[in-house]
Amino acid sequence: MNNDELQTWVDRIRAGEVRAVARAISAIENGTAESVELLKALFTFSGKARVIGLTGSPGSGKSTLVDQLAREYRKHDNTVGIVAVDPTSPYTGGAILGDRIRMQAHHADTGIYIRSMATRGFLGGLARTTADVSTALDASGKDVILIETVGVGQDEIDIVRLADVTIVILVPGMGDDVQSIKAGIMEIADIFVINKSDREGADRVEKEIRAMQSLAMREDKWNPSIVQTVATEGKGIPELAAAIEEYERYLDKQGLRLKKKISNWRERIVEMLRESLLQRLTREQLSDEQLKTYASEVAEHRRDPYTLVDEIVGNFVKK
Repeated sequence: MNNDELQTWVDRIRAGEVRAVARAISAIENGTAESVELLKALFTFSGKARVIGLTGSPGSGKSTLVDQLAREYRKHDNTVGIVAVDPTSPYTGGAILGDRIRMQAHHADTGIYIRSMATRGFLGGLARTTADVSTALDASGKDVILIETVGVGQDEIDIVRLADVTIVILVPGMGDDVQSIKAGIMEIADIFVINKSDREGADRVEKEIRAMQSLAMREDKWNPSIVQTVATEGKGIPELAAAIEEYERYLDKQGLRLKKKISNWRERIVEMLRESLLQRLTREQLSDEQLKTYASEVAEHRRDPYTLVDEIVGNFVKK
């Protein structure tokens, strides 16, 4: 792709053309060579969208909540990008749940763009490609980007490396007691949502969250809001949008927004370096056949993996 073609593609994405955006996301997902050049060009025009991550256990109603939150933002003329991170198919590597299945009521609304993403085996439920897709949607002019993650427990903390606001969704009566999931995932919440709050036990879940919050103060001194919702009926959605705005105002008032972005980018840059170096290593020095040989030697205890890794890395660094 020459510079003129790339510039035309970038211009079309910035104009919000759906086909250009879809093509960009496909290129990013497939890790094509042109996607890297595209992201370099798009990054300059990103950084304006509000990125909101929503995570929680399967069955907590994340998709419905995202759908309702998108509707709320559209009422105020905000354009919305939705990235639904789904489990990866063991056969195709693609997302099991498609964007055409969920949130179909939005298909005629040009102000909303919905895309399903595969986790590609990342335990945290958030592949690096999801962050790059967020950059593309941001550059396309979306005001708000909602990222709905797969929900796999405390490893879901990867969401904090990308989102400006992280929402943890709990549900009463589904084993979502605070005590059972407080390790890891509870600490990342900027806002708690108790969805399906018309069920018995919603108030008890809220009390448990309050009790946990009283035990430790966050480094930024923010006390996460707790919002009860019934997403299927749209109840509590305006209150959730207000809670998000309240947290954003707090970040600005305390001068924490940039600090949070710097912290997020520090983590993401390390992850990008790790992935890039691994790709170079496997491409230049470690073929599948060689890796299979190493694995056999270690499995048969003819070599120890620690010395082996030191040797591989040492040889790579010397090159």
